[in-house]
Amino acid sequence: MGLEEHLFPCDNCGADFRFAPGEDRLVCDHCGNTRGIESGPWSRSEAVVEQDLVGALRAGKGTAEIEETRTSTCPNCGARTEFDPAVHAKECPFCATPVVVDTGASRQIKPAAVLPFMMDEGEARAAMTQWLGSLWFAPSGLMDYARKGRKMSGVYTPCWTFDADTQTSYRGQRGTVYHERRTVTRNGKRETVNVPKVKWRRVSGRVARFFDDVLVVASTALPDWVRQGRIHWELTRLEPYQPEYLAGFRAEAYTIELEDAFGEARNVMDRQILRDIKFDIGGDRQRVEDVDTRLSDMTFKHVLVPVWIAAYKFRGRSFRFVVNGQTGQVTGERPWSAWKIAFAVIAGLIVAAIAGYLYAQGQVR
Repeated sequence: MGLEEHLFPCDNCGADFRFAPGEDRLVCDHCGNTRGIESGPWSRSEAVVEQDLVGALRAGKGTAEIEETRTSTCPNCGARTEFDPAVHAKECPFCATPVVVDTGASRQIKPAAVLPFMMDEGEARAAMTQWLGSLWFAPSGLMDYARKGRKMSGVYTPCWTFDADTQTSYRGQRGTVYHERRTVTRNGKRETVNVPKVKWRRVSGRVARFFDDVLVVASTALPDWVRQGRIHWELTRLEPYQPEYLAGFRAEAYTIELEDAFGEARNVMDRQILRDIKFDIGGDRQRVEDVDTRLSDMTFKHVLVPVWIAAYKFRGRSFRFVVNGQTGQVTGERPWSAWKIAFAVIAGLIVAAIAGYLYAQGQVR
């Protein structure tokens, strides 16, 4: 699929349609014409097809459907977004760095599904402004930035999702806490105290868990706190991939390959399996000494999820704010205003001094 498939001319005036967030339709901002997005006689679960992970990892991209896109690359954060000749952006949406357009071709696994935008830019900006207003000791320019209504960038971010059935055998120890009474000397006095002890017993067992849609954000341009799970999308609302959903938005190309992403997903699975083992061991304390996990029915999907992004520069640094394009959840980095913090400290000291003075006056009387 080429980039041209993301452009949909209005059949009335010839201008480009854009996808209307929250609606299954395209809208022409020039003449107001609309067009519905066709959907087939399917259920989501039947249409969003899982792909065999083992086969894909063995054969590279050979077993997956491939698309070719043209991308621009940010020299600062490395973000690769699809180059759209209809969008004349001069800054990277992820870090506000000026970008020289690079129209190099990129061959990647085609998305299987997309989570459409559910909120438009105005709604995203309102959510961000409310969040910024709740920040203490933020520079005044930050709110000025929000009030000026600077344009936010709507970007479809690439993710991998993984399914796997796991069977785990383990060996470890179960600890039971008991108490022994001892006589000790404290401050010259002898007293009896209860001292906790742990009695360990060797155990072994098996746990099983099916993992469904373990999500790994496949973008290194987004901040670590986004990749570490501080933003959550409801993946039950995934739609089969159709380029119409991307009309009027940017789509970032993934920069984390399938094999590396699966390594991250395995870490997520292993942490959950360890919790399952400790729960299965029971008792008051647990020691896990050996874990042997077997995976089967491993599948993956390449999906696109929506975010609204704003980048704010303060004293030479870029600070990014991310709004979940589905739920409106806001998270971000924040600058601190040194003079506001200093003023608060000084004001606190003055209040403390006045309170101390009044207390002293009361004592004298």
